[in-house]
Amino acid sequence: MDIEKANDEAVNRMMEARPMLVGMGKAIDVIPGMRDDLLLHAGPPITWERASGPMRGAITGALIYEGKATSMEEAQKLVESGAVKLEPCHHHLSVGPMAGVTSPSMWVYIVENKTHGNKTFSNVNEGYGKVLRYGAYSDEVLERLRWLNEVMSPVLAKAIEMSGWLDMRSLLSVALHMGD
Repeated sequence: MDIEKANDEAVNRMMEARPMLVGMGKAIDVIPGMRDDLLLHAGPPITWERASGPMRGAITGALIYEGKATSMEEAQKLVESGAVKLEPCHHHLSVGPMAGVTSPSMWVYIVENKTHGNKTFSNVNEGYGKVLRYGAYSDEVLERLRWLNEVMSPVLAKAIEMSGWLDMRSLLSVALHMGD
């Protein structure tokens, strides 16, 4: 297949896709291959040594959030020893923004493409300011993560469950026209 045909097919599959928000769950329960000793990260495969400063901060924050580390030094030791593994989100049908990291107990969205039958997963957006996806891991950031995972996500998951599903294209269309 030549490049032009491959590009046409890729564009057609994107245009035919019907992404539906069908639920939420903890990463460990819904993401294929997720384990207690695994962190998923945005971008290509990395090691601690090759991780950017923000990515190291996000890894540290995720390990503190999970109760596995208390400092960047402890996080580094865990990753370098192999006690905690780093794998790209896309190796697990997932996405992560910026220096985004998904840890086992974090809640994620479950999006199903109704046209082609595939599923993907995305962590919950933390909002603006000091956030994990920018590499911050202060007490304020960790408290926001706890609130997202213990309070907001279970409520949002119940709302999605009650509605059955939400059409992502419709949601994006409304969002794009909110300022009109």
